[in-house]
Amino acid sequence: MPRLGDLLSPSCWSVRIRVTLAATLIVAVMLITGVVLFYEALRSTVYQGLHDRGTFAAADLATLVRETDPRGTLLVQDPDFTMLQVLDADGDVLAASESLHGRGPLRVPVSRVPGRPGYHTVELRGDTEVYFVTERVRTPSGDRKVFVGAPITTFTRYKGLLIGLLVGSAVVATAVVGWIVSLSVRRALRPVRVMSAELAEITGGGADRVVTVPGPGDEVSELAESVNVTLNRLEDVLSRQRAFVADVSHELRSPLTGLRAQLEVALEHPEDEDWPAVARAALADADRLQGIVGDLLILAKLGAGVHVPRERVDLGELVRVEAGRRPRRVPVEIAAGEGVVARVTPRHIVRLLTNLLDNAERHAKSRVWVSVAVDGPDAVIEVRDDGAGIAPEDRERIFWRFQRLPESRERDRGGTGLGLTISRDIARAHGGTLVAADSDQGARFVLRIPRDEL
Repeated sequence: MPRLGDLLSPSCWSVRIRVTLAATLIVAVMLITGVVLFYEALRSTVYQGLHDRGTFAAADLATLVRETDPRGTLLVQDPDFTMLQVLDADGDVLAASESLHGRGPLRVPVSRVPGRPGYHTVELRGDTEVYFVTERVRTPSGDRKVFVGAPITTFTRYKGLLIGLLVGSAVVATAVVGWIVSLSVRRALRPVRVMSAELAEITGGGADRVVTVPGPGDEVSELAESVNVTLNRLEDVLSRQRAFVADVSHELRSPLTGLRAQLEVALEHPEDEDWPAVARAALADADRLQGIVGDLLILAKLGAGVHVPRERVDLGELVRVEAGRRPRRVPVEIAAGEGVVARVTPRHIVRLLTNLLDNAERHAKSRVWVSVAVDGPDAVIEVRDDGAGIAPEDRERIFWRFQRLPESRERDRGGTGLGLTISRDIARAHGGTLVAADSDQGARFVLRIPRDEL
């Protein structure tokens, strides 16, 4: 049973949940940022307007005080800035507008420097915010303090409602976006769910099925096509595996059947049998079985990519040693250049050369040629014979497992049919290639492996 901590981990969430949450969070952050910026822009616009108009209103009142030093009631020039007041140096009220009649001196900071206005927002009468512009004015009768104020009633009254509407709009918009993204992702992933169900129905014996490719040519359809390509490749692998198992069974059954038949016949009439001959025949079948099993083991190791150490080897010297290791039916001519070095596994390359030389000797009429040369970044080894050659349509088939041409079966009935397969796998394991190439006479095998230039 999954733990609560695991369920809360994003790694355990579905793609739909992760995409929806990520999109919703991004939209929420963007909306919150937009709401904050909009509110600040609106507030800045309101206060900038108050700042500009208040500066003009304060300048007009300062000019009036400087010229006339008024007493009593002040006339309002700006319909918004209705709160006007003039104080003397002692803080007594000299003049005020009707909205401030009967009210004592305002407690709003005033700059000590004459002619420098100050801007303040203060709260009066409980919950009313007033934007004040203050200024100190020098007159022949002494310093005066000038106050010009505009109640911010509309903005203050609807500020809470505005914030609530903005926040509510952001929440609703975020929820709607999350719902839309969730539905969109669910719809987009519907073909994936269909493919998953179809893949779950495919068993080891039914890999020939394919998944449904959705209509529009998008990434999901490309995924479905890739899955179908993979399924087709798996079917090919399974077919080759079944064929390989059948071939192995056939190849192993022949020597086993022969060995069993020989022993059964010998045991029926033990007194009439030449037991040394029976033992030699049984040993020959056992050797064939051992050869098949050994070759299968090499193929398994090469296919599994088992790491084996490599070393720098002079391929020319290696070819000369292997060609002269034992006497052959036909002479072998060697043309090996100097300094053709590659980093290889020596015993694997020896096995490859032995297979090619034995194959050439088996089919040659009078001679075998081996050459070692350099071609760009590659070391090239060619093995040629003057035999009947290989038909173009058979040049790939001879590298298949247990595939032997009729001529090969006649010349070597004890072969396993895996020599060339192993040779090509060894070449590929070294990053090279082995092919049966065109030739004017006989068969021509070309091995290419990367050189070691250090």
